[in-house]
Amino acid sequence: MKYRNLGAAGVKVSNLCLGGMTFGEADESSFMHKVGSDEATAFAVLDRAVAAGINFIDTADVYGQDGLSERVLGTWLTNGGQRDKLVIATKFRFTMGEGANKSGGSRYRIIKCCEDSLRRLKTDRIDLYQIHAQDLAVAEDETLRALDDLVRAGKVVYTGCSNYAAYRLANSLWESKTRQLASFATLQAQYSLVARDIEREHVPLCRTAGLGILPWSPLASGFLSGKYEQGKPPAADTRLGQGDRYKRWDNERNWKIIAAVRAVASELSSTPSAVSLAWLLAKPQVTSVIFGARNLEQLDANLAAADLELTANHVDVLDKASAFPLGYPYDFIGANGVW
Repeated sequence: MKYRNLGAAGVKVSNLCLGGMTFGEADESSFMHKVGSDEATAFAVLDRAVAAGINFIDTADVYGQDGLSERVLGTWLTNGGQRDKLVIATKFRFTMGEGANKSGGSRYRIIKCCEDSLRRLKTDRIDLYQIHAQDLAVAEDETLRALDDLVRAGKVVYTGCSNYAAYRLANSLWESKTRQLASFATLQAQYSLVARDIEREHVPLCRTAGLGILPWSPLASGFLSGKYEQGKPPAADTRLGQGDRYKRWDNERNWKIIAAVRAVASELSSTPSAVSLAWLLAKPQVTSVIFGARNLEQLDANLAAADLELTANHVDVLDKASAFPLGYPYDFIGANGVW
């Protein structure tokens, strides 16, 4: 396992982060129904991940109903005595509970969500507290001041954001700098070989500002694991077998990417999953790649990426296979040779 700074922050985290979305068996009210793991399996995955060198775990209050993932993780932390060896990240923003203030990024809600997460996680601080998505109904200044207060109170160590538009993130960083507030250390965003959109604006912004990028869905809900075949429907017990998720990835571009990933994996005697994760680890500004594991087999397959080194040629092959239209103004800029 390798370790990197959490963006511009001083703390070091493993280059692979264990995502907690699958922790606990969620009921029908949760979007994780039938695709999670029971508590015993979650504990086994956590034990093996930490033994392999992972020190970074990410979850959110909305994973599973009533904060299920946080509760499972909190129990494991209490039982295992590992808390002070780990960097624990969680998120707030989406709907929890009922009432007019059941979601959002207001000061009122941030303070309540933080206290609730601390209680479920059974800990005295959250190492990385992230807003799960921007809230256009709340001034960014209000959100940032509330997070800054939590940092000053010692309940939060670092702050981060997720699913932010680039303009909103740039505004947030400016607000933090000019008002001397705790600034985001990380951006958690969808990023993979089949979803490279953040390379247009977010990656250059994070590079300029020193934010670490934490890719979520690095395997595109398992599509890049290599277990799917073109022309064959996914198994019903997989994440892509739920609803219409598979249709999003089932296209010619993405099957060409799969072919390139399989070819690189064969050359390296590795797996498509490990190659797909290692490609992200080779990208500028990526601090740690967040992956989930429903069982020990999935965990072991993904852990192989931690020490897999892609050559520059391998990265180039994958870059070209996954090339995507940049659109205006980027194509105009490139066509005129002014990059």
